[in-house]
Amino acid sequence: MAGRLSSVGSRILGGNGVVARSASGSLLTRSGLGLPVGKHIVPDKPVPTHDELVWDNGTPFPEPCIDRLAPHIGKYEALAWLCGGLGFFASLGLLAVWNDKASKIPFAPKVYPYDNLRAELGGEP
Repeated sequence: MAGRLSSVGSRILGGNGVVARSASGSLLTRSGLGLPVGKHIVPDKPVPTHDELVWDNGTPFPEPCIDRLAPHIGKYEALAWLCGGLGFFASLGLLAVWNDKASKIPFAPKVYPYDNLRAELGGEP
């Protein structure tokens, strides 16, 4: 498709098709870099049972897809940490809403001369 489009563009611009050959060649081989993850290996024998749980990207040490970073932490302790963290951020948000001065005074207070017009507004001179 790309070769066809570039050949049409080459004919419109009056070229001799060199652009079409170079564009199609570079698009097919990805500029000599190949595929981004290497060659695809087609299995010729049965795949192991839990093969989808191992990330094997060709390195000598395949990694498990499910990380077990802290197996000594139980699910209830993890739930307590999660609830504690969410509770902290919820209380921080409620504190910010409670202490929001901009919603209580939505405009800047006016400052008048002569001690804020105290005598003019009926106050003690």
